[in-house]
Amino acid sequence: MAQSHSIDSEIKKVTIDFNNTNFEYNKNKTIIQLFEEQVERIPLADAVICNNEKLSYKELNEKSNMIARFLRAEGVKRETIIGIMVDRSFEMMIGIFGILKAGGAYLPISIDNPSQRKNQIISDSKIPILLTKSNVNNSDISNDLKIINLDDEDMYIGDDSNLPLINKPTDIAYVIYTSGSTGIPKGVLIEHYSLINRLNWMQRQYPISESDTILQKTPYFFDVSVWEIFWWSVIGAKVCLLKHGYEKYPQAIIETVEKENVSITHFVPSMLNAFLNYIEDSEHIKRLSSLKQVFVSGEALSTSVVNNFNKTLNKNNKTKLANLYGPTEATVDVSYFDCPEIESIDKVPIGKPIDNTSFYIIKNDELKLIGEEGELCIAGDGLSRGYLNRPELTNEKFVEDFKIDKLNKEIKKFYKTGDLACWMPNGDVEFLGRIDHQVKIRGLRIELGEIESRIRKFEGITDCIVLAKNSSESITLIYAIVTPENLIQKEIALYLKDYLPQYMLPNKYVFLNELPLTNNGKVNRKLLEENC
Repeated sequence: MAQSHSIDSEIKKVTIDFNNTNFEYNKNKTIIQLFEEQVERIPLADAVICNNEKLSYKELNEKSNMIARFLRAEGVKRETIIGIMVDRSFEMMIGIFGILKAGGAYLPISIDNPSQRKNQIISDSKIPILLTKSNVNNSDISNDLKIINLDDEDMYIGDDSNLPLINKPTDIAYVIYTSGSTGIPKGVLIEHYSLINRLNWMQRQYPISESDTILQKTPYFFDVSVWEIFWWSVIGAKVCLLKHGYEKYPQAIIETVEKENVSITHFVPSMLNAFLNYIEDSEHIKRLSSLKQVFVSGEALSTSVVNNFNKTLNKNNKTKLANLYGPTEATVDVSYFDCPEIESIDKVPIGKPIDNTSFYIIKNDELKLIGEEGELCIAGDGLSRGYLNRPELTNEKFVEDFKIDKLNKEIKKFYKTGDLACWMPNGDVEFLGRIDHQVKIRGLRIELGEIESRIRKFEGITDCIVLAKNSSESITLIYAIVTPENLIQKEIALYLKDYLPQYMLPNKYVFLNELPLTNNGKVNRKLLEENC
């Protein structure tokens, strides 16, 4: 009897006590309404900084209003998905805000994607309009859609007042495509209220003010960019756009942080590690004195990186470090862990759930308790509506009406992350790896199955396995093991460049006559990993 009571109390702890995250936020407004309130309050304040030039809140608002009017004249309505393919620039911000003001949802497309992938996303999403710039090559766009240049001066003529609101908070705000295991990328649909909940939590947990500047350096087709693009705009702060492509160069980041007094920025852990190694020189550290908060996400954060951070940026500048975690399907981030500034730790957890978010760790349809390994499942206001035009995949990944035994509790909807995790006794969650073949490299989400699927389409290939292996703490390489062995690597590599973005291309190829199998006939991945 006592044991049963103990189990029941632990079930209560992991389902209720650890998920005590209810906080009020404004569910009755869209992200554009919150931005326009700031425009009304501080119209002449700096909003966007880019290449030594500035846009005020009023200027950004007026220019995006004119784009929005043009889009509405072209037939854009509530939830019309509009593509945008630009470099990091004023036009990127104007275009995104213009799409939302028109009532639509923005779909960012990388200008560096190979033509096949661009057209695959455009075809799958059925976007009627693509916003771009004159310096972006769109000659390889084969679909029949209207292309609008955001740097065309004729776009900024006419009525620049706010448009009548046509959206509801439950309308889609953006669509981000992620890697798909079947070889086809999938579009994730995120609604306004989910984004507002995420930003409201961030402001409550890590408050910023009008004096703060956020560095926008994450490519806008990855979801971390979303809070970089919008958080400042609902508070009255500023955003500084790092020059396009310069996110790879520590010196450029240092110079921008120093010049524009940047106070908030984000790194993928492996990039933060490289950045910290670069700034060991005290002069570099002094130039980063304005940084008060650094966020990391996208990969597991090691204790060695935390210790290095504390010895450099925290010790000298009192900069704080927070580890965030979350899938695109749950609006960027769903948990946080504030890294200790003094004492050392054995592991860096992904932390506790954010506002209006619940975690459940489940294995074989059974709820797991503290210390027990299972799949991390997420419920709450951050959940995506699902995948664009993929109802079967949506139903597979988003589970509805799940009953928790012994608690008489039903979860209305949760997302199966595919991540292995366990509860720690203090309510933090520890990330333990993946249950499938998805990996993250430099924060970029990659389904190894998508690479395999594409390679198998190459003429002459009979089979293929793709693995990801760490060659060091900050470098992960993609290996393609291909059969038969008489194929030519150069031809396969050239073929893949037409279909996959650069970050998904294999670093190394291994050619075999046949793939090794386990006793039950499956490919022996462990043996391949050991011998690569």
